[in-house]
Amino acid sequence: MSVSGGKSLAVDFTDIIAYDSELAKRLVTNPDDYLPALERAALAQLKIEDPHYAEEIEGVRVRLQKLPEDLTVSLRRLGAKHINKLVRVEGIVVRASPVKPLVAKAAFKCKSCEHTQYVLQTGMVMRTPTVCEGCKRKGPFEFLQSESLFIDYQELRIQEKPEDLPPGQLPRWIDIRVYEELVDTARPGDTVIIIGTVRAIQEVLPTAGRMRVFNITLEVDNLEIYGKDPETVEISSEEEKLIVELAKQEDIHEKIKQSIAPSIYGYDEIKEAIMYLLFGGVTKTLQDGTRIRGDINLLVVGDPGTGKSQLLRYVQRIAPRGLYTHGRGTTAAGLTAAVVRERTGGMVLEAGALVLADRGVCAVDEIDKMRNEDRVAMHEAMEQQSISVAKGGIVATLNARTSILAAANPALGRYDPNRTVAENINLPITLLSRFDLIFILKDQPSREYDSRLTEHILKLHSEGGGTVKTLIDPNFLRKYISYSKRIKPRIAQEAMEVIKDFYLKMRGVSEFAESPIAITARQLESIVRLAEARARIALREEVTADDAKRAIALMSKSLEQVGMDIATGKIDIDIIMTGKPKSLRDKLQAVIGVIVSLSKQIGMAEEETVYKVLEEEYGISRSEAANLIQQLRKDGTVYAPKDGFLKKT
Repeated sequence: MSVSGGKSLAVDFTDIIAYDSELAKRLVTNPDDYLPALERAALAQLKIEDPHYAEEIEGVRVRLQKLPEDLTVSLRRLGAKHINKLVRVEGIVVRASPVKPLVAKAAFKCKSCEHTQYVLQTGMVMRTPTVCEGCKRKGPFEFLQSESLFIDYQELRIQEKPEDLPPGQLPRWIDIRVYEELVDTARPGDTVIIIGTVRAIQEVLPTAGRMRVFNITLEVDNLEIYGKDPETVEISSEEEKLIVELAKQEDIHEKIKQSIAPSIYGYDEIKEAIMYLLFGGVTKTLQDGTRIRGDINLLVVGDPGTGKSQLLRYVQRIAPRGLYTHGRGTTAAGLTAAVVRERTGGMVLEAGALVLADRGVCAVDEIDKMRNEDRVAMHEAMEQQSISVAKGGIVATLNARTSILAAANPALGRYDPNRTVAENINLPITLLSRFDLIFILKDQPSREYDSRLTEHILKLHSEGGGTVKTLIDPNFLRKYISYSKRIKPRIAQEAMEVIKDFYLKMRGVSEFAESPIAITARQLESIVRLAEARARIALREEVTADDAKRAIALMSKSLEQVGMDIATGKIDIDIIMTGKPKSLRDKLQAVIGVIVSLSKQIGMAEEETVYKVLEEEYGISRSEAANLIQQLRKDGTVYAPKDGFLKKT
């Protein structure tokens, strides 16, 4: 302590139990007497070891750690029986107040005889001396700020962890108080373990005075951040051996894929994509400070009843840090961060779902049901992986390094293969283009598939779910994912060649001006992320050509489902990037061109003449031309100045 200049000493509770179990018991039941005694003993020892330093710091803080699990109390169980006892609590920080100075030892000067005396402060209200030690009068006293001792003080709000929440219950929260070097160690979004003494604070109403009702709070003795990074999930050496052995197996990718939502039948490609999403690519920070995201975003669009929500729920449970939210009950502030007014009148930030899921996975169900102004909040999180807030006098940027797994229903209830993806989903194009992979689940009758599905579901019901054997236990898989994050695979030369060939081949279609663009640099980055994730699953330091081929195969599958121009049968990435395939854009251009050229004589074009010219010169039938004109009028590109005439806006 004296070497590092610290003021606190960490003590393992297990050591106290081993030394004297009776002392350990009393420390839990009566911390107010026993903790100060431990601190006095520590200071006495420090005076022997380093008397000079002991004089400098005046007191030693003893911080207990590694309290046994059976002393852990869940936030919703904290009650009257725990008051003034030592407890261990786990939760997630949702709000942090600014750090303020708190007086620990106040100096007062008697105005009659000018004698200075000190009063140790406890509680939240300042205590003044009752009588002067010098002249024995009852005051008046003056507070001396320069001679008083101040410590840092901060209030945090802790909420139950989402995974510990009983179904159908609202999460409980508690305000806790941290002092000295513990301030500013935890930020909103951190999962923490707190060891502290439970206190009851009396409510005071301005009119009625002191109430019978007390509020529970925690006076924190020690605070540990539990796994800000997924790498910090505790893994024993036996488990590490098992993980390394498992990774060496040839069929490791297949095993993990089959362990994802085993109760849901089929969907091989989607499960493979989810597997890559859970492991993630490598985030890179370039020399100029640019950050390239490694997290993979995935969108599943599907007919009702195809098991999308089940998949999302499973992923939320299996990810080392997973959150699930539903489009209907989600607002922009709930996704990003809300600015709330404190009791004292100041403004503080309260973290939303994307911030709480930092370094994890955020599953958003029914993303198409969200209000448009709320959905915009996700744009920045998906590409820049941060959330910028400027409201209520707070300007801040928070981390949201999260993978987003979203599910949506088709706009017309069922997916219509004759319409483009952009027309099928109620999502803005700006959001669609930020997903690495988009998959479509179509509910199409097929005798062979349906009979296997029926067998699978009936088997689940007949044996009460006992038949579903996961190859890898979900808890172990979570540890496997955490462990794999330590590995940062690099792309080998042959993998680079494979990706380059594929990209150039797909772009090669576009050498003629008329061809649609099949792929852009955004998809190229996605392929790299998928290939890195595949190497990471096998705990390999290098991305091989095989990894690149699998990533390309998955990307091609997604492009075939999503980026196919129905009119020409070619892959056209502009469907995701702009919402309209090139073939349609060309026809719209032709219609606008005809209207503009016919408008040169009288300032507007006669509708009948437009139809005639389009049929003769471009081979566009009257019904198709009417649809195109209707679309242009809807977009506001063309309007009718009077009946039977058209003009470009």
